Amino acid sequence: MARYSPFTELYKARLREFYRQPSRLFWVYGFPLLLAVVLGLAFRGGGERPMLLDLATESGKSARIAEVLRAKPGKFKIRETDRASALARLKAGKTPVVIEAGETPESVVYHFDPTRPEAVAVRSAVDDTLQRAFGRKDVVTSQDLPVTEPGSRYIDFLIPGLLGMNAMGGGLWGIGFYLVNCRIAKLLKRFKATPMPRVSFLGAILASRLTYLIPDVVVLMSLGMFMFGMPMRGSWATLAVVELAGASAFAGLGLLVASRVRTTEAVSGLMNLIMLPMWLFGGIFFSPDVYPDSMQPFIQALPLTQLLSALRAVILEGAGLASLGFELGVLAVWAVVTFVLALRFFRWE
Repeated sequence: MARYSPFTELYKARLREFYRQPSRLFWVYGFPLLLAVVLGLAFRGGGERPMLLDLATESGKSARIAEVLRAKPGKFKIRETDRASALARLKAGKTPVVIEAGETPESVVYHFDPTRPEAVAVRSAVDDTLQRAFGRKDVVTSQDLPVTEPGSRYIDFLIPGLLGMNAMGGGLWGIGFYLVNCRIAKLLKRFKATPMPRVSFLGAILASRLTYLIPDVVVLMSLGMFMFGMPMRGSWATLAVVELAGASAFAGLGLLVASRVRTTEAVSGLMNLIMLPMWLFGGIFFSPDVYPDSMQPFIQALPLTQLLSALRAVILEGAGLASLGFELGVLAVWAVVTFVLALRFFRWE
């Protein structure tokens, strides 16, 4: 008679339970795919988009400004309105810049938020256009060469971010809520009465979570490569190792957080507390390098930061395992330490 393994049986049970619930399938696979498609279509490029701006028309001198800017229809999209309405739109965030003629014929006034990158870019482009139209001669000839090569676009930066985001969400939310729900339903108390060791129980949960990640990686990578032309410059084996390390780190963290929590409200609060810094600083949607140097030690210690750094290095730069020692080391520390602590503090009841 074949000997039953507690680890194997619980692992298979977790897989069956997961794939029999359509709502879980959507949030694990459908939602990241939908997010990638929507953001990819929004940032895939397709030429230079017109810059939005409002022009206050209370002064007759604004007609000359409008004439100059409308001569470049592909560069600017102008909305002419009265000064009060334009400033109200600016305060509401509906336009990045409001332009009005100054007191002298040769002056222009710009209203914009200097902390908003889009507003600074529009202000600079409009001012450059007006200065040239009114007689400025550039000493140095400049030439713009837009970079649209696959690997350098925002969508190429975004897809690895979504891979890491899903690994984080699956490891924390998927494992955390499962354990707490089992504790609430007294299932853990029943498991305690069996000879199954806790390492087999927690190990099966971790292994099943890593298995769920495989279709997610395949779907998102296929979407990025075939729909948006994202390159895959590294080895698929290296990518698998990086994903495994990252998913293990988050799964271990999820096991640790839920090792003693008794209510879904408590685990939800803890998960949000842990995930919020990684959402803000981990680099899902923009580079963490924008933050001050004083914050970098904390940011670089986050598992999501290192996972995304390694994913982008493999996918976009063709990095191998030898060059990812630091990133994989940080992820391994998170995975081992959190799993060991989860074994130490886990309780069945």
